[in-house]
Amino acid sequence: MKRTILIFVFLIFIIGLLLSTNGSLYKPGNLKTGKGLRSPLEPPSQEGVKSNHWKVAEDIFLYYFSKGKGTPVLIIHGGPGFPPSKSWEGLKELEKNFQFYYYHQRGCGKSTKPVDRFESKSYFQNMTNLVKVLGISAQLADIERIRRILKKEKLIIIGHSFGAFLATLYAVEFPENVEKMVLIAPAAVLKMPIEEGGIEQLKDYLSDEMKDEYTKFLARYFNYGKIFFKSEKELAEINLEFAKFYEAALKATGVKVPEGTALEAEDAGGWMVHAMYFSLGLKYDFRDELKKVKAPVLVIHGEKDVMPSSVSKKYAEYFLDGEFKLILGASHFSFIEKPGEFAAVVGDFLKSSLK
Repeated sequence: MKRTILIFVFLIFIIGLLLSTNGSLYKPGNLKTGKGLRSPLEPPSQEGVKSNHWKVAEDIFLYYFSKGKGTPVLIIHGGPGFPPSKSWEGLKELEKNFQFYYYHQRGCGKSTKPVDRFESKSYFQNMTNLVKVLGISAQLADIERIRRILKKEKLIIIGHSFGAFLATLYAVEFPENVEKMVLIAPAAVLKMPIEEGGIEQLKDYLSDEMKDEYTKFLARYFNYGKIFFKSEKELAEINLEFAKFYEAALKATGVKVPEGTALEAEDAGGWMVHAMYFSLGLKYDFRDELKKVKAPVLVIHGEKDVMPSSVSKKYAEYFLDGEFKLILGASHFSFIEKPGEFAAVVGDFLKSSLK
């Protein structure tokens, strides 16, 4: 407990430094003013870019793959930092009418990882550089650049877990650019401090022995006092450890982690995870911002998810045109566990968007 308090106090100090520079903390509206961006929203020319990659900045390439044909739909993966290796079973029935684009966010998977180690001894300089290249604003700007690369006036977006949170912030930033949005088990990070559904809640499902191990894991995961001594590989390995505890929590509810989840990713993100945490800060509340979103939003939650359904229900309530659907027998990965039910729910929601 004492160590946790020290980490919290240290972070408060760092966040105070960021605020004093009017600089790097993300706030809705940042993107349209270009605040905190190191590259323009207009993407570079795609001429000469190798296949299955989008060039979103001169030094940043995003890997993607697509399945299906017809109306484009962008998939935003969760984690943070757990990219998909294959398409979702729950979308296969819809591939005859929609083309689903799965991409790896900058800093993870097969996309550019622009940071390995930091050589500077200045914590503040390292942090501000990290946030600019991999933080929330950079990730949201990439979604807008993808829209422009695809030459779509409006995007249909499907986001999962932390990716659903990113999708939500993009829709807040660019409500005029979103046609429809599907959020699957969105992360409980619309407000900080978190009221319910945070990753510490996994302890409720772990054995006493594993609870102690998980507490030690979280201390290493959030060890920001020493973070700039680590490498991308070291941070990615720590991030991957989370899968072990998540799998144990699901087993406690009688659910087995299905094959094909992003938790199996061998190339998880390291620095990009903490860049987004740094850029969000320790205290904010984005809930009222969701009223800016005019597009219809479908929020899906699995009945057996270890994260409470109340989080997803509240997301749906915050939107002007939000709808909540519970998929029975599914956990956090309803698009794999219950593909038929998932396809039916999403297909019905998207049918008016068919070409």
